[in-house]
Amino acid sequence: MKNASAEIVGEYGPFPGVDSIGGVSYDGRHVWFASGDRLNALDPAEKQVQRTIDVPAHAGTAFDGRHLFQIAEDRIQRIDPGTGKVLDSIPAPGGGGDSGLAWAEGSLWVGQYRERRIHQVDPSTGTVLRTIESNRFVTGVTWVDDELWHATWENDESELRRIDPATGEVRERLEMPAGTGISGLESDGGDRFFCGGGNSGKVRVVRRPGRGVPAA
Repeated sequence: MKNASAEIVGEYGPFPGVDSIGGVSYDGRHVWFASGDRLNALDPAEKQVQRTIDVPAHAGTAFDGRHLFQIAEDRIQRIDPGTGKVLDSIPAPGGGGDSGLAWAEGSLWVGQYRERRIHQVDPSTGTVLRTIESNRFVTGVTWVDDELWHATWENDESELRRIDPATGEVRERLEMPAGTGISGLESDGGDRFFCGGGNSGKVRVVRRPGRGVPAA
């Protein structure tokens, strides 16, 4: 297993009216982050929130190329990002104890925080297709280049972990600096991880290992 310190290469925020950041996603242009009662579209080039959608946004956020998915208490809502309309919803597998959310391979991947699990979920029905066990609290979840990464935040310690999607075995760990937690996680598909910073109100950018150093 590889161990290293996380390399923070940029950060955004804090933002006016945002007390805490939960889920984080990326649509190729905007970083979407959940802040309790709304979703916020951050332009990383301008370093400003460009628009908001007033929907319950309590935990993980995902984007499937067309729609946003957002955990709202014990449901996962599908949202049209253009209109902000909630189109439908499915039950969240943790019944309100859910955390991270990602889209990959036609499925939603849902972190269950205190149960230390990641569920692969059918986005149409909410049916759990399989479950991956972790040995740490699970916050954010993301896929990039067939790699499954999840964030942890436990006992004031936080890290990014690359795990084997078949076994849950930890293959790589990136330790965040002391006092710097990760609440939500999303890859940009290349060399950056966008990391929600919880009560700091910030979104941080962490370099993906083995890639070039990105511009924040």
